[in-house]
Amino acid sequence: MAITATTTAKPTRAFLGTGWQFPIRVNAQGGLNYSSGEENIAESIWVILATAQGERQMRPKFGCSMQEFVFASNNPSTFGNVAHLVRKALTEYEPRVDVRDVQVQITPDEPNKVLIRVDYRIRSTNAYHNLVYPFFVQEGPGQ
Repeated sequence: MAITATTTAKPTRAFLGTGWQFPIRVNAQGGLNYSSGEENIAESIWVILATAQGERQMRPKFGCSMQEFVFASNNPSTFGNVAHLVRKALTEYEPRVDVRDVQVQITPDEPNKVLIRVDYRIRSTNAYHNLVYPFFVQEGPGQ
């Protein structure tokens, strides 16, 4: 799974933070790879979206509860609910950014794949970025 984020500003800024690279990998020296700056923030957003609430033992409220929509209908109501949950989770768990917009849309050639586009601004640098997160839904019977 590759994390892709497009940015309007590319320089790495150590004051934005440093943490384990996601996904976690061991490097050739046997240590862990780290990321910093804008890359670290994009990875943090990805982790928040990929983590279901209740998944982390010591932080049961951490994450985004959009997994409850995995069997929901692909319709504007579901998309609005997912967008709300994404915005709420990022506002609560990623204090380095201001979420500017969340768009949820279906891909025409893959009806079970929903793309969640998050536009955000890094507070300390005022740089605008976006990230596209794929979310897979499977419509349940009768929906």
